Amino acid sequence: MFLANENFPRPSIFFLRDKGYSVKSIQETNQGASDEEVIGIAKKDNLIILTFDRDYGELIFRYAVESPPSVIYFRYKGTDPQFVGKLLYDLLTDEKIEMDNAFTVVDQNSIRQRFYPK
Repeated sequence: MFLANENFPRPSIFFLRDKGYSVKSIQETNQGASDEEVIGIAKKDNLIILTFDRDYGELIFRYAVESPPSVIYFRYKGTDPQFVGKLLYDLLTDEKIEMDNAFTVVDQNSIRQRFYPK
């Protein structure tokens, strides 16, 4: 379901896995992969990218790189290494975000989404 970029905290990956979510980790499988390579993996395996890297928005919208299924870009790391995992879990269980073909930006106090064609 998810592809955690290299900068996504491992404790948050483990938290999501413990909650039953499938999370593939670039840290574990493709360390040093470029953003374009990460997008390729996400497309091939139909995974949603979890990242703190704003470059994905630029690649998708400005440079028209082929889009992954979705990207969730976190701009706030929170107070502990599990924070973003817990935050994402809450968002998913409350169904506050749409997952398909969306670039989602999660700030400390807001969630914004921009949708793109498949």
